[in-house]
Amino acid sequence: MDGCRRAPLAQLLGLALLVVPLGACSGLNLFEKQEQLGPDQPADKLYNEGVFLLNRRSDFKDAAKKFEEVERQHPYSEWARKSLIMTAYAKYEAREYDEAISAARRYVTLHPGSPDAAYAQFLIGTSYYDQIADITRDQGRTEKAIAALEEVSRKYPDTEYAASAKNKIEMARDQLAGKEMMVGRYYQSRKDFTGAINRFKVVVTQYQTTRHVEEALLRLTESYMALGIVNEAQTAAAVLGHNFPDSRWYADAYRLVRSSGMEPTANPASWITRAFKGVGLG
Repeated sequence: MDGCRRAPLAQLLGLALLVVPLGACSGLNLFEKQEQLGPDQPADKLYNEGVFLLNRRSDFKDAAKKFEEVERQHPYSEWARKSLIMTAYAKYEAREYDEAISAARRYVTLHPGSPDAAYAQFLIGTSYYDQIADITRDQGRTEKAIAALEEVSRKYPDTEYAASAKNKIEMARDQLAGKEMMVGRYYQSRKDFTGAINRFKVVVTQYQTTRHVEEALLRLTESYMALGIVNEAQTAAAVLGHNFPDSRWYADAYRLVRSSGMEPTANPASWITRAFKGVGLG
């Protein structure tokens, strides 16, 4: 998922518009690390130091510390609000995802009506999304990514983040479907055809728009044939052929059904047929 990880900071937050000129204090020594920040530093000075470090794209953790210091020293200021969303972004860029999620959630809670609330919610989902593991591992982060990104679509449908959230949701759902397929194929290889059918059924009913649905219908054809439930095998093959006539998986399903002297035929009462109503059959 690394290819999609970049959150569009300049576009989303307009960093350049938030920066206040540093004037005569803009020497490099201004940004030197100090063992302990003094208690009376101006909020705009701390904020701009954070922006400077952030724009260097190599000092994300130090940038986050500057923004956190704004919050600590000036908790009720407008700078504190701006710094909180910037802390979340800096943590995200530093790949400190849990901290990014925490800061972004705090922003949404404290400033739900802010123009940047949509971005904060998007950042929560993106932080989970970037942690999606391969299908051999637990998919808890995938489910959390989907839930957080669906909040973007639901609460902020007219923002620029909604389309990106939708794309990420589709890819995350494809990941969950892939997990179901992997487990289903494992059961099938162990001749636990009932267990396999239950997994493939999840793909057909819950992840119908993913790229895995075609193979799921073939595997259902195979599993039902193995159990001798011929009418469901015929239905799975017929639904596959009707909705994906050029699919390589349909060629295999068709041959399997024909090898038993039958034709792919959809049973209107089958759960498979009902699942595809409105998308090409029924």
